[in-house]
Amino acid sequence: MNVLRKLPQILRKNSPARWLTLCLLLPAILIATSVQAPAHFLLNLNVRIFHIERTVDGLELHIRMPMPYLVAGLVGPVQSNGLPEPAPFTENREDDGKLVHLVDLEVYENDPNGLGQIAANGLKIRSNEATDPLRFEVLETQLYRIGTQPPFATLEEARAAFKSEASGELGLSPLYVGDAMVDVRLKLLSDETVYEYQISSSLDPKLPDQDKTANLILDYGPDGTKVFRSQGLLEEPIKISRSSFAAVITFIKEGIRHILEGVDHVLFVLCLVIGARTLSSLAWRVTGFTVGHSITLTAGFFGFVPKGAWFIPAVETTIALSIIYAAAIAVWPRTRKAPSEQSMVLVTGVIGLLHGLGFSFVLKNILQVTSPDIWQSLLAFNVGVEIGQLAIVALVWPALWFVSQKHAQSASAIRITVAILCACIATYWTVERLIGLATTL
Repeated sequence: MNVLRKLPQILRKNSPARWLTLCLLLPAILIATSVQAPAHFLLNLNVRIFHIERTVDGLELHIRMPMPYLVAGLVGPVQSNGLPEPAPFTENREDDGKLVHLVDLEVYENDPNGLGQIAANGLKIRSNEATDPLRFEVLETQLYRIGTQPPFATLEEARAAFKSEASGELGLSPLYVGDAMVDVRLKLLSDETVYEYQISSSLDPKLPDQDKTANLILDYGPDGTKVFRSQGLLEEPIKISRSSFAAVITFIKEGIRHILEGVDHVLFVLCLVIGARTLSSLAWRVTGFTVGHSITLTAGFFGFVPKGAWFIPAVETTIALSIIYAAAIAVWPRTRKAPSEQSMVLVTGVIGLLHGLGFSFVLKNILQVTSPDIWQSLLAFNVGVEIGQLAIVALVWPALWFVSQKHAQSASAIRITVAILCACIATYWTVERLIGLATTL
């Protein structure tokens, strides 16, 4: 049915479709211009890594985190000079009328483990058998200028990091707090055996987008390594056990979170749903998309993609264009010129290749290629993406089918309205991303 040609007829009638379409279309442009374009490759994405080793005499921790997580929440009230009281190990200055926070290297060199003690105080680890948090001693603290820090993806790399020269480039120029990375090595102050525990943090730096903080927790025991993933400030404790299933679940949750929070992915899947006229055609389209993004999610994560600065903005722009295409296909007139279902499977597979690169950009920020159990974590993340995708299908398809059974014209109006809304938002993103792409070129 050519729903586009029948839209004026639908709107002229005093029917539920008329009012439904108007109610959905009126805010469409406002939404399109207010929704910010999501970026998969967040250059300012903050990652905290925790290597937790179970030894014969307790626990030993190797932690890496950006310095703002330790001190940003400790800035004091405004003083008589108009500047706030600096946080520990920092000093405040005005640079071109703007307040900047610098690392006080002299204070740090006199008491490096004092900076590590802030991390120890903010970290809360409780054994499942105890109510009070475990107490840790600071063994070493290292400070790096971002870009000079050694690898930290494995326990071996974390150990080696504390043997490297960390201060060689610290004093070459002023070191902004936001450009500093801190490594801390802690040891449990008792020799008790800890089998299962909960880890949380009371550090609250009050930074923008701190809820997107990626926490990678690697637990090492006699039976191997378990990798856990959590997002946010760890205000709510995450349970660490020797269960492989529990570790996998954290990456499945991350995959679900990513697709549900990735508005562009949601809009594309939504266009797939409204464009399919039968459940079997929908299944084939979703399968094509799944196969495509699974391939490039893996390839992109392992670095088998171009390295140029233009590549990421180009992918983001093409993803936005794919939504416009999917929206147009969703309301394409059912004529001989319309794409066949067989060709649509191929098309969605190709588009899936693009979206898979978007998934891989995020995953690469929260998981290193050299991390233990890499294939297990990668598979779990991909499973989470599929679950999130199927959740969208399960929510939208039955509702659309029910409306089409009760009132076919209303279902047509919904398809048109959703397609227009998706296309408007994607067009706005396309322009925005093209500008970013032109800048990199």
